Amino acid sequence: MSPFEIEIESEVDIPSEMEAAVEAAVTEALRHEEVESPASLSIVLADDNRIRQLNRNYRGVDSATDVLSFPAGDPMPGMEELPLYLGDIMISVPYAQRQAAQQGHLLTEEVQLLAVHGVLHLLGHDHLLPDEKETMWQSQREILATLGLTHVVPTEDPHD
Repeated sequence: MSPFEIEIESEVDIPSEMEAAVEAAVTEALRHEEVESPASLSIVLADDNRIRQLNRNYRGVDSATDVLSFPAGDPMPGMEELPLYLGDIMISVPYAQRQAAQQGHLLTEEVQLLAVHGVLHLLGHDHLLPDEKETMWQSQREILATLGLTHVVPTEDPHD
């Protein structure tokens, strides 16, 4: 059981073990980054069409992608005492399936990587500049190693 509130909604069929695996990955990412409880976030496991629409609307990129993160920002005035809401993560399960097949690991492992990646974005990490990318990739490697997933590495997104 996670000390964090992690809401996972699936709009597509997923393997039965995926939800618990994603929660474990998110929990480990939050611990690694020293986020204090209580904190919460939501993850939606979607299809390519939903991700493509969001990517087009929010990033101006008319194509599907693997993961999108929407940080919540600062709490509203007067609501600072409530648990910290970090934001929302959207993961395309079909996109993740293609990447998992390409990389030679399981779909659930790829979705765990994408969940970790999404959490790091919610916490302010980015990978646009080489030094930022190295910092973010190092955090991902450490988190994945703790989860026993040293064989899972990020797939480079040509749209980034």
